[in-house]
Amino acid sequence: MPFILSLDEGTTSARSVLYDEEGRRTAMESVAFPSRYPQPGWVEQDAVEIWHAQMESARKVLERNRVAASDIVAIGITNQRETTVVWDRRTGEPLAPAIVWQCRRTADYCTRVAASPDAAEIMRKTGLVIDAYFSASKIRWILDSVPGARKRAQDGELLFGNIDTWLIWKLTNGAVHATDPSNASRTMLMNLAAGDWDGDLLRIFDVPRAMLPRIVPSSGVAGETAAEHLGACIPIAGIAGDQQAALAGQACFRSGLSKNTYGTGCFALLHTGGHAPVSKNRLLATRAASTNAQPQFAIEGSVFIAGAAIQWVRDELKAIATAAESEAVAGSVPDNGGVYFVPAFVGLGAPHWDPEARGLITGLTRSTGRAHIVRAAIESIAYQTRELVDAMQADAGEALSELRVDGGAAVNDLLMQFQSDILGKPIVRPVDVETTALGAAYLAGLATGYWKSVAEVESFWRAERRFEPKMPAATRERFFGEWQAAVARARG
Repeated sequence: MPFILSLDEGTTSARSVLYDEEGRRTAMESVAFPSRYPQPGWVEQDAVEIWHAQMESARKVLERNRVAASDIVAIGITNQRETTVVWDRRTGEPLAPAIVWQCRRTADYCTRVAASPDAAEIMRKTGLVIDAYFSASKIRWILDSVPGARKRAQDGELLFGNIDTWLIWKLTNGAVHATDPSNASRTMLMNLAAGDWDGDLLRIFDVPRAMLPRIVPSSGVAGETAAEHLGACIPIAGIAGDQQAALAGQACFRSGLSKNTYGTGCFALLHTGGHAPVSKNRLLATRAASTNAQPQFAIEGSVFIAGAAIQWVRDELKAIATAAESEAVAGSVPDNGGVYFVPAFVGLGAPHWDPEARGLITGLTRSTGRAHIVRAAIESIAYQTRELVDAMQADAGEALSELRVDGGAAVNDLLMQFQSDILGKPIVRPVDVETTALGAAYLAGLATGYWKSVAEVESFWRAERRFEPKMPAATRERFFGEWQAAVARARG
């Protein structure tokens, strides 16, 4: 039977997922790869390791399920956004380690840009807050730090791409150098309204146009894989950054629908249709993945450290053996015992945008145990999401009726119930929480006729569980006020 293959390259692992004609996930394989932290606040990865991990997971999912490459109708690609790769056009060798979206090495430079006369124009054209999170300052850092890189870039010898572009270039053996608007809108180099690279932004960040990929539709055939990689030439027909892919995977194709993804970070998006939003609460305007030629937009709030806080509790504190164990340990105590954990390991994202904030655990007493700290780490994810949702509702001028959730941590019932309690809103979890990969599959399937319409894929969405708020409003606001006090301490 025919399948769609989704390549889901995340911050900690590369996954490959097969979907059937009813949008059901039939198989998935995952291969992990490491991040490196050469200095405080710096986060790097090896782009070649990412490529090998993605290919290993793709070959595994085909081989272990006895699916031939000829059975794959199309490939959809989704990826960790903003992570920056610069490589040699001729050899394909990366010029430097990939600078991960979490990396803060360019924070001082971005602070200077934010204070410059160019700041207003940058924010107006991109819909973004000026921050080291985005790709533009990362590209500039590589060109300034690697000897001879800027001259080579100007001469057309070097290419830039986020991970989607890097994988496409590798899959096509260098035949296609492309990205889509959802990824391009996260570089701080694309004009949000026009959907193309902007000459003024390139000048401000000193990035040569010759490095940049072509911007192609999120849903459409961008090229095809070289047969040597998976065993056949397969159309690459869907491209979207992970959070916009998750929005599509949650069947949020229309204005007013929203989702929150609980992964390494935490990302809430509200679809705004053909209207480019302007945030008054330090959220971001971004391109949503469109299924036709009409540009689509979303408003987004970004939390840098969510599931990564649970990883830290596991790997550094050794308070739990596995991430899955966190729910049972946290549930062994009735509450956080007054402990609050602000995981500002790389500063704070929306709505604070404070690169100088640092993590802290507050409220410790002699009676504090490991379960309280684990619970505080889980609750920190919900509190940060509350900050995003409050800002999102203020921008939208209306209250969200419910929040659809996905991502690895969305399977944690304790977190989901606490999230509902601290928001005072229903939380709806779908049957398939791997909506990032599903969204990329939808985009590829719609482009190739595997699915006939958006209405058809909307019909596939099914809720697995609905969490209703149980916490009294006064308790909710007291807890949130104590969280805000902890954040104020983290910001110093």
